[in-house]
Amino acid sequence: MTAQNLYDLSPALRLMIMGLLVALVPLGWIWMRNKNAPVAQRLRALTLVTLFLTFDLVVFGAFTRLTDSGLGCPDWPGCYGSASPVGAQLHIEAAQTAMPTGPVTPVKAWIEMIHRYLATGVGVLILTLALATLLARREQQRARKASGSQHILSVWWPLATLGWVCLQGAFGALTVTMKLFPAIVTLHLLGGMVLLALLRAQSVRYAQAHEKIQPATLSEANRRIVMAGFGLLWLQIALGGWVSTNYAVLACTDFPGCQGSLWPAMDFSQGFTLWRELGLGHDGAYISFQALTAIHYVHRLAAYGVFAVLVLLAFRLNKVPAFRSQARWLAGLTFLQVATGLGNVVLGWPLLAAVGHTGGAAALVVVLTGVVFSTQKTRAPARLPSLSAPRLSA
Repeated sequence: MTAQNLYDLSPALRLMIMGLLVALVPLGWIWMRNKNAPVAQRLRALTLVTLFLTFDLVVFGAFTRLTDSGLGCPDWPGCYGSASPVGAQLHIEAAQTAMPTGPVTPVKAWIEMIHRYLATGVGVLILTLALATLLARREQQRARKASGSQHILSVWWPLATLGWVCLQGAFGALTVTMKLFPAIVTLHLLGGMVLLALLRAQSVRYAQAHEKIQPATLSEANRRIVMAGFGLLWLQIALGGWVSTNYAVLACTDFPGCQGSLWPAMDFSQGFTLWRELGLGHDGAYISFQALTAIHYVHRLAAYGVFAVLVLLAFRLNKVPAFRSQARWLAGLTFLQVATGLGNVVLGWPLLAAVGHTGGAAALVVVLTGVVFSTQKTRAPARLPSLSAPRLSA
């Protein structure tokens, strides 16, 4: 069997056409429902649909990883140089015959390629959003010269999102060509979460432009808790990605302890050596079980702190009328994360719980990003100059 090139760009044009076909359905739906709406409302609708499909992409990416389908097609961007597993059927059968328990099967190839089709469709939608915003801004600039009062849309968010989705595509290619290198896979997961945050921030800004509203005010203490919870969430997602990409979930199968102890034997140095191949240490030897235990247990210990901060934040936001809905979502998703996390440990990493855990993290990113960009600190009142009594001369 001949070696397969890691990069084969021959099916790239056909994949782009496939992505365009995927994107045409939501684009047509948005155009029909919002063709007479103001420009900011149309752009917000497009952003929300793109956000929804990006959330689906992140969840399906977790499904792809957890079903060991990430190498279902071992080249990029196609599958053995074809735009679909149909054209690669002979190659897939040969690979499966050579390695029956290997990563290449017809089902895994389809899972991997559906993930790529969806990713290409999301890329087309983000490109459309950037171009539509640029055109809308140009029209608004012309109207501003005539009236002098037109609000000008910002192009920073759509352009940043377009740049980021291109970077995310590069990490997707490296995930395949570097054979599920743990650091690359973790960065790819984080990149998907960042893409969700960019789109959510963008949707908030379009809503504010359409409805001409300013961010709601929060006390300085509440604002600090929001930012603390937001930062800790990203740290926990990174740790969770490191657990998943190193297959360290089953290093601890009991709770609240691990391996019958509250402090099991752990190798932090090897476990958190970031640049190494999957399953291997920096010296090329197999990674120790103590290293996998360290990866798992650090994520679990961090979860206690994140849980406390997010529950506190939900409690504080529930007292603010403008954020009661977000507070309830935040509380519900936080407890869902606890349930799916425990399910992964005590039930032996079932697929539904594992995918749900990634989906819950993605939903928390969407909710907290919306809170961050919908709020501002309460401004301190301006101080008046003190008036001193005139001094009498002797």
